[in-house]
Amino acid sequence: MKNNLYGFASLALLASLAFFSSGCAKDQSVVYRPSPQIMPSHIRKLAIRPFVNKTQQFGLEDKLTISVNNRFLTDGTYKITAIEEADGILQGEILRYIHIPVAYDSNLVATQYKLDVVVRISFVDKTTNEILWEEPNLVGAMAYPVSSLPGGMTEEQVRAIIWERLSKDILKRTISGFGAVTGESQRKIAPKVPDNSNPPTPTQP
Repeated sequence: MKNNLYGFASLALLASLAFFSSGCAKDQSVVYRPSPQIMPSHIRKLAIRPFVNKTQQFGLEDKLTISVNNRFLTDGTYKITAIEEADGILQGEILRYIHIPVAYDSNLVATQYKLDVVVRISFVDKTTNEILWEEPNLVGAMAYPVSSLPGGMTEEQVRAIIWERLSKDILKRTISGFGAVTGESQRKIAPKVPDNSNPPTPTQP
């Protein structure tokens, strides 16, 4: 009799454990994980406004605009159209163009340069005329040996590579949303405020 009671108790315990486990599995299988909203669903056609060049270097804006436009056309996620027909507008500015030597030979002749291009991009919802997002300091950078050395490059060749990198990052930021690319942080040093809590004692004449 005792053996039968122990058998029934064991079966009841196993049944309850199985029910509890299935309940937990069921609860875990229906966890709600909404996908991030990258762009409003009504935005299907984009226009790319020509970039504005705020540097002293001539002609940068045309090459970057062409590169970005070609990147979006190749990707095909959004239809690229004229501003009048677009749902959203991608626009940007070239803020800085820094080309400096970073290595020298024994005669102090530059053997390696570094090129940094910083751009600001933003996306405008044309239906509301609001800026949906902005990347204020997107950086394209590359260090390279001078063209007279093996494997060297010209400044123009390096520019073309940077345009490709920037256009790829701009597409990625548009398609994948915040955090898809990283830019240069804006760190500002607060001006030192003089401490006037203990003003100096004027000297006696």
